[in-house]
Amino acid sequence: MGNITGERSVEIDAPIQRVFDIASDIENAPAWQGSLKDVEVLERDADGRAALVDTVNDAKVKTVKNKLSFTYDSPTAIRWRQEKGDVKSLVGWWKLEDLGGDRTRATYALEVDPGRMLGMLIRGPVEGQVRDFLLGNAADGLKRTAES
Repeated sequence: MGNITGERSVEIDAPIQRVFDIASDIENAPAWQGSLKDVEVLERDADGRAALVDTVNDAKVKTVKNKLSFTYDSPTAIRWRQEKGDVKSLVGWWKLEDLGGDRTRATYALEVDPGRMLGMLIRGPVEGQVRDFLLGNAADGLKRTAES
């Protein structure tokens, strides 16, 4: 079983700063990001944003817990990486592009090495379903939330 990688882009009818503000509000992300079930902020950065968090994610075949560290490049990028957790490694990011006319392209990307044990659960067609579930829920949820 290899890494689960992918990205999903959506065009959003909202200004880039609004999209960034929603995506960077990690505490409230479980309300719109379908695979993210729970967030506990452990540390905050100088701007009061979540810097280190414990998360619980629904990975379809198993609930996955991770401790993630976040960095922000307002209003164009948010990055995170696993400090420890149920997968071998995890990095992800949002890339936001101002399309003009109060429109934003948001790209959500993940690179996950599930490790041996979880990797045995995610094989064949299930791998594609898990990838689509993780990527699609985040991008579509951000779009729905920013446009409402």
